[in-house]
Parts: sequence; C-alpha cells; structure tokens
Amino acid sequence: MNAAIELGLLYGVMALGVYLTFRVLNFPDLTVDGSFTTGAAVAASLILQGVPAPIATLAGAASGLVAGTVTGLLYTKGKIDGLLAGILTMIALWSINLRIMGKSNLPLLREETVMTPLRENGLIGGPGAILVFAILVLLIKFAIDWFLSTDRGLAIQATGDNDQMIRSFGVNTDGTTILTLALSNGLVALCGALVAQYQGFADISMGIGLILVGLASVIIGQAILPGRSIMVSTLAVIIGAIVYRLVIFFALAVGLNPNDMKLVTAGLVVAALLLPRWGFLKKLPRLRIGGGRTGFEGPDAAAPAPSEPELVSTASAK
Repeated sequence: MNAAIELGLLYGVMALGVYLTFRVLNFPDLTVDGSFTTGAAVAASLILQGVPAPIATLAGAASGLVAGTVTGLLYTKGKIDGLLAGILTMIALWSINLRIMGKSNLPLLREETVMTPLRENGLIGGPGAILVFAILVLLIKFAIDWFLSTDRGLAIQATGDNDQMIRSFGVNTDGTTILTLALSNGLVALCGALVAQYQGFADISMGIGLILVGLASVIIGQAILPGRSIMVSTLAVIIGAIVYRLVIFFALAVGLNPNDMKLVTAGLVVAALLLPRWGFLKKLPRLRIGGGRTGFEGPDAAAPAPSEPELVSTASAK
C-alpha cells in the first residue's frame, strides 16, 4: 500500500497539471498523453548520457513546457480546435519521443537518479519516501495556489470562465491560454520524469491513457472534497490521485486482471460523476466544505445549504 501512496503523490503532480487545463482554463488538452512520455524520455536519455539527475529532471519538465506551448500556438494562432490541437501534438510527440529515446524502452536501474538516495537508504516503500514525495507535491500545490492568486493567475481563471468578458478588459487571452497549457504540460512532463526514475525505466507507451487517469484524479478528488477555493481544489486533486492509486491497488489485490485497469478507471470516473448528483455524498456532511471557487460542475458542487448544522455553527463562529 505504501507504494500505491507514493505513486499517488507522484501522479498528483500530473493531476495538478490536468487541473489547470481541465478545470481552471476549461480546455480539453490531450497533449498530456504525449508530454508525460516526453518528460520521461528526456530525463532518461540525459541521465544515460551522464547528466546529473536533477538537471535531467528539470530538462524533462522543460520539454513539457515546449509541448504545451505548441498546442497553445496551434489553438490560439492557428485557430485549430482545442481538442484537435492536443491530438495533433500528442501524435507528433510519439515520433519525437522515439527519436529522443532511440528505442522503445530505456532502463535506468543502474543509473544515478533522484530516487537513488531514497532507494539506497531504504526509504522507498516506507514512510520516509511518502514524506519526501508529500513535501514535493505540496510545494508545487502551494506554488500553484500562489500563482493563481496573482494578477496573471486571476486573468487565467477569468479566461476559463468567460474569455470574451476578460478580453473586453484588455487581457490577452491568447497569452493566458498558451501560458496555462505550457505550465500544465510542464507539470505533466515533470511527473513523467519522476515516475520514470521511480520505476527504473522510461517506456514509449507509459503515457497512453494518462489523460483518463488525470481526469479521474481531478473528478474523484473534487467529489470527495468539493471545496470552492483554489487551495481546497488543488488539495482535492492530490487526494484524488492518491485515492485513484489505492483503488487500483485494491483492485489488483483482489485478483482483477491488470488488463482491466482501464475499465476500472472508467468506472471510477463514472461513479465520481454520478454519485454526487444522486445525492450520495449528502449523506456524508462532514465531507462537504464550502467557500471560494469550485471547479466541480455537478449540482452538488455548490456550497452546502446554510441550513446544515455544521455550516450554521461555522457562520455563527465568524
């Protein structure tokens, strides 16, 4: 189970990237499937060439920034539909990733990676690694919280809510869109670089279907913790990534075929979308958190009714 939590925390970085485009910008970005592998491919290739692992990891993240920028340019300057722009970039990245790697799989088991200190000290698979990964993902979360509270971040949120309105105030929505796509795919590629070093190899197929994992993490997290503020939403995304990995862990533990995991993921997303709408979570009032902005579009994403005992007492306290 510790390994599932570790992977959940690492994939939380990817989920935060998906959250930026899917919830904040309201953009269907499929570049994720390609940029995740690109980050892994760049980091693994540089490590095998003797580049220090931290620099290789940052280079992997930078490759995602470039991929996201390309998608943004296709969408804003090329006037290509957002969904198609992401698909085009994703397909192009498949060939680019093969060029970077030189072959379909790059092993890293005997190389010095950012995971080597943890592995040599026996921390992988235990509380030590969980603590390290938690600190990493929380630092990224707080950085995103801060950025989205700046003028540029507020402009990005406004672009996702109503681009025509914010454009009338003189904001360059093309710039905010490109910036968000670049940051999102940068985080996704960073996750790919870290996961490749964690599992000891980079593979050309490791990003296939990853967008569904990201969406599942975002939707599950916001179904469990449907807060309206950015800080709560980003925390919910991380929790969703951990819950997703735990569900996969338990699904494998009870003997399900690994080939059925995509079906399990789809079932999780459907359940996370439907259960709140059917009022299931209303029976769990302690999970409802109000205040601020929300990214959840379901009818239960609204703030809890003031008649609920918990919120009445909270309002009285204020």
